[in-house]
Amino acid sequence: MAAKVITSYWEGGYRCRIPVRGFEIIADEPLDEGGTDTGPAPTDLFLASLASCFTMAVYHAARKRGIELADLAVKTTGHYEGLRYDEIKVEVISSHPREELEKFVERAKNWCYVSNTLRNDVRLEYAIADAEPSPEPSSPPA
Repeated sequence: MAAKVITSYWEGGYRCRIPVRGFEIIADEPLDEGGTDTGPAPTDLFLASLASCFTMAVYHAARKRGIELADLAVKTTGHYEGLRYDEIKVEVISSHPREELEKFVERAKNWCYVSNTLRNDVRLEYAIADAEPSPEPSSPPA
């Protein structure tokens, strides 16, 4: 699979605009943390990434077995330790029978890109790139 590139554009203060395919995400800090509260904080987006990816992985596991879930939600809870999460809990919520749901969750652990990244060592590299122009904000899809 090819590398995935996402770019965040600073818009002043703590606000950033992140174009992703035809969508646009705004990230900001809450008012009490110096932001303008115009979007979720990066740590919120981090937990949302994990929750949404794991939701899709559980759905995929059920679909592979020909099961259509009536309902499904995934709740992520992060506990701060200094400037990082030292513990993250992922809870799957569904009215589907627990025994079968547990099998889907086990399979989903192998299919969720975000939790796989967190569970394994990942090389994190920092660099200074050549400057390039900032694209204009995109319009929401029609």
